[in-house]
Amino acid sequence: MRFSNFDEIAQYLDEQGLFHMDLTLARVEAFARSFGPPGFLIAHVAGTNGKGSTAAFLERLSREHGVRTGLYTSPHFLNVRERVLVDGLALDPEAWVEAANEVHAFAGAEDLTYFEFLTCLAVSIFRRCGVQLAVMEAGLGGKYDAVRAFDANVSVLTHIGLDHMQVLGSTLAYIARDKAHVIRPGTPAFTAEQQAEVEEVLQARARSVGTELTVARPYAREVGMRGAHQQANAGLALAAWSTLADELGVPRRVDREERAMQEAFIPGRLQYVREDGVTWMLDGAHNEPALRALADAVDKEGVCPESMVVSCMRDKDLERMVPLLHDICAGRILCPSLPWYERMLPGQELAEALGTNAEACGTPEQAFQEAASGVGPVLICGSLYLLAEFYKLYPEHLTRTMA
Repeated sequence: MRFSNFDEIAQYLDEQGLFHMDLTLARVEAFARSFGPPGFLIAHVAGTNGKGSTAAFLERLSREHGVRTGLYTSPHFLNVRERVLVDGLALDPEAWVEAANEVHAFAGAEDLTYFEFLTCLAVSIFRRCGVQLAVMEAGLGGKYDAVRAFDANVSVLTHIGLDHMQVLGSTLAYIARDKAHVIRPGTPAFTAEQQAEVEEVLQARARSVGTELTVARPYAREVGMRGAHQQANAGLALAAWSTLADELGVPRRVDREERAMQEAFIPGRLQYVREDGVTWMLDGAHNEPALRALADAVDKEGVCPESMVVSCMRDKDLERMVPLLHDICAGRILCPSLPWYERMLPGQELAEALGTNAEACGTPEQAFQEAASGVGPVLICGSLYLLAEFYKLYPEHLTRTMA
């Protein structure tokens, strides 16, 4: 088949199923062999939390130094074209049609999953646009992540914690072993500071493939995105950039690095916006480690949300998340339902699990309206898909805004 417009691509992706997985690298590896060398450097960013933020910092560091840069992240909020950026901008639909047809021309392309197809499409777009560096975020795990089918110049591992345990394993060690596969033979690897058992797994992988794993220290100065965890993400990106700059032959400049740390942005990471006379706090924290980071950031800023709108996926560890959610917000908790996402927990079930102060509240829009009736800050968290419902109402906040 050939795509004649972007709507056909969107329909095709919908038919593939957003959450469909088939854990193997065989299909993307076959595409990579046919596609040949991409013609640009690749930074592969994996981990549990902080992947998107670290990728954003690294992309901005590169761009501030005049490097033509691609960025591949997931999920998207309103339009799938958000996932593939060149020099910080989404491509027009025609560019997607050309790349999609290139991908679909390869034998076996019809068997690619949703994420695999997008990964191949991103690589096609980046080559067509002549990028020098592509910063590519892993989808889930590392061993079978589609990005791993392409040779990378650096491997970057953000904080690793408990999440997606039904797929990756029930312990930190199991999860770390899966994600450690992004560490490739002879390729420089960088990690954020990890728990001891995680670092032990990562170092063992690095030794087994004959490469060095560098533990990056947090960035020592304030950055543009809120929370101490963002300084850790920034420091990790800066460590990786030091190697990439050498490979690109680009002299590093402190002033440009400092500007990148202030200007890097990704929506929904403790983002404060003002709407309807209310301060909204938007954060994609959706597992225990992310909620701990959010709780720490909110506490240090001295902000106490008056109410919270929350939803989460069925596969999340609610037993660990519930006390953290109550620590973050002692007030009213509104739990909407998002039935158009098959993996989302219904609002009534989530409210029952949360107990005190929690109540089911129809649709996300109804929950936002109800929360806006108060006067204090409102926190929206638990799922990036819930944040997407807010951005549908206020799409201008997909770019940086200040409350």
